[in-house]
Amino acid sequence: MSAASDLPRPEVWLKSFRSRVRAPLRQATALGLVNGLLLVAQAWLAAWAINAGVMHRAPLARLWPALAVLPVVFALRFALARAAERVAFRAGAIVRRTLRADLLDHLQRLGPAWLQRQARGDLVTRVVGGVEAMEGYYARYLPTMGMTALLPLAILVAVFPADWISALVMLVSAPLIPFFMWMIGKGTEELNQKQWRVLAFLGARFLDTLQGLTTLKLFGASRREAAVVAQVSDDYRRSTMQVLRVAFLSSVVLEFLATVSIAVVAVLVGFRLMWGELAFLPGLFALLLAPEFFGPLRNMGTVYHLRMEAIGAAERMVQVFAEPVPERRPGTGAAPSAAPSLSFEATGFAYPDGTVALDGCRFTAPAGQVTAIVGASGAGKSTVLHLLLGFIGCTDGRITVGDVDLAEIAETDWLARVGWVPQRAHLFEGSVADNLRLARPDADDARLREAARAAGAEAFIDALPQGFDTPLGERGANLSGGQVQRLALARAFLKDAPVLLLDEPTAHLDTHSQRAVIEAIERLARGRTVLLVTHRLHALALADHVVLLDDGRVVEQGPPESLRAADGPFARLLAAAAVSA
Repeated sequence: MSAASDLPRPEVWLKSFRSRVRAPLRQATALGLVNGLLLVAQAWLAAWAINAGVMHRAPLARLWPALAVLPVVFALRFALARAAERVAFRAGAIVRRTLRADLLDHLQRLGPAWLQRQARGDLVTRVVGGVEAMEGYYARYLPTMGMTALLPLAILVAVFPADWISALVMLVSAPLIPFFMWMIGKGTEELNQKQWRVLAFLGARFLDTLQGLTTLKLFGASRREAAVVAQVSDDYRRSTMQVLRVAFLSSVVLEFLATVSIAVVAVLVGFRLMWGELAFLPGLFALLLAPEFFGPLRNMGTVYHLRMEAIGAAERMVQVFAEPVPERRPGTGAAPSAAPSLSFEATGFAYPDGTVALDGCRFTAPAGQVTAIVGASGAGKSTVLHLLLGFIGCTDGRITVGDVDLAEIAETDWLARVGWVPQRAHLFEGSVADNLRLARPDADDARLREAARAAGAEAFIDALPQGFDTPLGERGANLSGGQVQRLALARAFLKDAPVLLLDEPTAHLDTHSQRAVIEAIERLARGRTVLLVTHRLHALALADHVVLLDDGRVVEQGPPESLRAADGPFARLLAAAAVSA
């Protein structure tokens, strides 16, 4: 994460999006300004008609033109207000859509390796939920700010020739409202950011509780965890009430200042009318426009909380966008079409915080053979796969595919030739067929069935209510762990890639499921270059070559039989695994 001092301030970052919606924001402001000018005309017509009818007893025939125009002006103002509102909300929708796309693109470029290190509940709450908080800032706050700057000025220009004393009162009192808003807002910004931090923590804690509910039940800790979530929820309630208190206080202060200012204008107009120092028409005109003069300033008070909410939500987004994107391979070459060898040549990788995951690794996975990557947890096994998948890039050395540097191969071309089966395969909402076709969208039903049969999944798929058309639910909720892994292997069969990367494919499975998955992997591995990350003894039976990692370094490698006979680190690892089994 970048240093906090290097991050742009949330409000500066928010304003950077204005360029994307400048046109609709200008349209909304222009429509609002025309509406304001019509308001001035409406006030003048109303004041003239009342003055002529009441003070001068003018006949109806003389008043009729003004009375006929007033409803037209009112209708035009209503239409303009609706149009300005639609345009402003279109600006908010554009920002929401664009920001979502930018976030998704940036998260994709950060890659799965970065996402795995994040608290998902926090990320979803702050980033995905925070996007919604942006809409009000662009759809309501910014257009209101534009109107606040222009409409009172237009009203002052109209009132000043008619009644300069009322105009002067408006001019003097108007700055007090934004000044007090600024004073109140200084404390509100921190409160809003605190509220979003508490909400993010609540989301992360609640998601962890749901995902670990079985474990909590087994250890009798569910009530204790529920109490913790309730406490965090109460913290969020209190922080929300603090924000609301400040918001209501700001509204009361603004209403009080505006009401007092209007009252001062009314009193001065009344006394001057009584003393004969002011004609009725300009006095009434100024009095009708006084509430409208303070209207935009009042509106600014009602939408000011949207600014605070957006700033609080933007805090986490600024941090996400500031995350350095891993350097991508600039290659444009083609990947080998046949199963190639994979060589790590003094390959190293360190995370941005300096943590070294791989240090000068040298080994070769022979072409068309199964190479098992073994070692203790944290030895760097998954990092090897992440480097090959392009989730991260080498910080030292290089990786070669056959005789070609991996960095010289186009990423899309390389990934098209790689099959990937993680230890927890992800299944999306949709049918079995939809999930299998992720590997080959154009595959027909016969190809799907052939891949499922090869993976040992055909029987249980046919037993499902709708066979291959059965909806799976979120993350394959209706399937066992072994069934999910066999569907992942079926995807790999369907892709038919020459390189296969397997990350603990039998982890978290029962003995029967492990045996079925191992048999499917044995069929899948034929004629392919396979890297198998595992610590399971029965999975090592598939290996033609073994690489033992420890603390990011290769400590032993070779055929498994030779390593067993050497009575070195690999043999000791097997002995320890056999005892623990």
